[in-house]
Amino acid sequence: MNDNSILIEKKDGVLWMTINRPEKLNALNSAVLDALKYCIADLQADNHIKGAILTGSGEKAFVAGADISGFLKGDRNQGQGFAEIGQALFSSIENSTKPIIAAVNGFALGGGCELAMSCHFRIASENAKFGQPEINLGIIPGYGGTQRLPRLVGKGKAFELMMTGENIDANEAYRIGLVNQLCKQEDLLSIAESKMKTIISKSSIALAQLIEATNASDADPEKGMITEAVCFGKSFASDDMVEGVTAFLEKRKPKFN
Repeated sequence: MNDNSILIEKKDGVLWMTINRPEKLNALNSAVLDALKYCIADLQADNHIKGAILTGSGEKAFVAGADISGFLKGDRNQGQGFAEIGQALFSSIENSTKPIIAAVNGFALGGGCELAMSCHFRIASENAKFGQPEINLGIIPGYGGTQRLPRLVGKGKAFELMMTGENIDANEAYRIGLVNQLCKQEDLLSIAESKMKTIISKSSIALAQLIEATNASDADPEKGMITEAVCFGKSFASDDMVEGVTAFLEKRKPKFN
């Protein structure tokens, strides 16, 4: 259950998730991870909710990283287990059948950058900063950063960011393709909401199949093509397809369920 580590609001078919540890720059700890797991399960179970927006409390940080205060007490097995828990959670975000947008409002470092990358795409305020600084602590990204960052920005740039541990500003993140859109801090949430409203006006069946097919290519491009054909078949056989094509032929906007 949620303990206010994440503030939750459901409005107009959208689940708003706000990580709520501003005094710690919204750093990830076990309570936040547990609350986020609950939120994602709720997102999938609630038929009235069509998509989600994830952000951080305050203007300084989306998520400034993991809470490393307990790292010195762990051993190799605990470290691996810690990574596996985060990987499973972030994969559930990436593979959510409902779209999830990251609205990045400040620092998105380490686990915070990995969390943003697990969302389907990212909108950032002009004061946002991104980075994978784990190398400065003598470790590597453990929540999928070594896998998702190269896919988003290319292998060479990903190696540069992870090997130097340097942060980049919002403009550079946008230039290299890590961020989809930049905006002023005060406009961030309204722009994310507007984008989500556009998305959830589409067929929920088609969106789910689109996510599955697109993600399938990450591990194996050939498997991705097969998955795409299967998912196309599922959407092709849906009532939403009938409504969408009929609306197009009748020159009107479709009304999806």
